[in-house]
Amino acid sequence: MIDAGELRKGMAIELDGRIYQIVDFNHIKIGRGSAQVRLRLKDIAAGGVIERVFQATERFNPAFVEHRPAQYLYADNDFYHVMDTETYEQFTLTADQIGDGVKYLKEGQAIEVLMYQGNVVSVELPLAVELEVVETEPGFKGNTATGGTKPAIVETGLSVQVPLFISVGDILKIDTRTGSYIEKAS
Repeated sequence: MIDAGELRKGMAIELDGRIYQIVDFNHIKIGRGSAQVRLRLKDIAAGGVIERVFQATERFNPAFVEHRPAQYLYADNDFYHVMDTETYEQFTLTADQIGDGVKYLKEGQAIEVLMYQGNVVSVELPLAVELEVVETEPGFKGNTATGGTKPAIVETGLSVQVPLFISVGDILKIDTRTGSYIEKAS
């Protein structure tokens, strides 16, 4: 058990039977009342963020979440197969465990698997991935005066708004947090 004063950003705790990562915390001292701690917590399994307030005397159970390097192998119907790159152990994950990350996965991609008590609870993707454009409208000369965008579909099926000069076959860097175009990869 750890005290509220020992909490730090990035630390994982177990709360109400779920595992949360601390995104942000504030110590609050109220005039005549007791001190409190306001926590922003990210649910590691579901991905949602919540805010909770606790008394400063509250104690928390630390959760030892292990980050393991892995490689995405392939998808088979509703299952995604991943291999631990250190032990070569293979895991079968569901779309719920990966979350929105399924839109950015391509075979052979390096990812991180988060494990708690020997079970995979979540997957972390790199901040940006490189994906090839498989379908987009052609850009016409002179259409760049307003800095417009057009939709493009990449190899994983994700639709992204891109500048008009992007064409089929181009490799794009896509931000996995927002799903937006970053730049054309060289």
